[in-house]
Amino acid sequence: MPALVASDLDRTLIYSAAALALTMPDARAPRLLCVEVHESRPLSYMTETAAQLLKDLGDTAVFVPTTTRTRKQYLRINLPGPAPTYAICANGGHILVDGVSDPDWHAQVTARLAEQCAPLAEVQEHLLRAADPVWVRKHRVADDLFAYLVVERELLDEDWVKELAVWAENRGWTVSLQGRKIYAVPKPLTKSAAMREIARRTGADLTLAAGDSLLDTDLLLAADQGWRPGHGELADAGFTAPSIRVLPERGVAAGERILREFLGAVRGA
Repeated sequence: MPALVASDLDRTLIYSAAALALTMPDARAPRLLCVEVHESRPLSYMTETAAQLLKDLGDTAVFVPTTTRTRKQYLRINLPGPAPTYAICANGGHILVDGVSDPDWHAQVTARLAEQCAPLAEVQEHLLRAADPVWVRKHRVADDLFAYLVVERELLDEDWVKELAVWAENRGWTVSLQGRKIYAVPKPLTKSAAMREIARRTGADLTLAAGDSLLDTDLLLAADQGWRPGHGELADAGFTAPSIRVLPERGVAAGERILREFLGAVRGA
C-alpha cells in the first residue's frame, strides 16, 4: 500500500527570499533553485538538495502539495520531480486531479460551509469595515471560499488580530497571521479532510504531513506522523503533539530537513 505525503508549501517546503533565513556565512550558503516566478520575477525557492529529495520522494510515495493558495497561485509553482497527480488548494476547498478541480469534492465542501458557518460576505464586510487602511494594503477573496488581508506587518496592531480571532470564532471561522497576510477561513474548510479523501482514493495506509502555520494544525494531527519547522505560527505557540516531531531548523534549511524526514519515514515503513 502506498504512503501519502501531504505537505504545506509556503514556509514549509518553499521559501520567499525574505523567509530563507540564510544565517550562515555567504560562502557557506546553499545553492538555491527558483520554483516560482510571478510577474516575471523569481518568488519562491528551495535548496538544490531539497529539489533532489523531492524528486526521490515523488518516486517512492504519493506526494500531495497541500496549500492555502488558490488554484491559480498554486499552478504557477514549478516543483521538481514527477508532476503530482493530486494537490490540495484553497485550504482543502479544492482537490486537483491532474491540475483540474474535482467538482464533486468542491460541491461537498461548499455545502458544508453553508450549513456550519457564517457566510463569506459577512466576514468580508467586517474586514473591509474594521481593518485600518494605515496598515492594510490589499483585500482579497480566495476562490469564493475565504478572505485575507495583505498588510504592512510593522504597522499592524497585533491586538486587532486577536480581537478579529474572537469575532471570527463566534461565527465558525478561524484567523491566521502568516507573514504579511491575515487569513479568515471557515473552520470546516480544512486540509485534513481533503487529505483523508485522497488517502481513501489511493488506498494509502500511511499518511505523513508537515506545516508551519495555524491552518496546518488539523493536517498535522490527522496524519500518522507530522513535522513542523522551528519557525512559524506553530513554533511561536510551542505547538506539539505525540505524533508531531519538532525540528530545530528554520527557513529553507527546514524545508530540506522535512524532505529528509519524509523519505526516511517512507523507506522505513
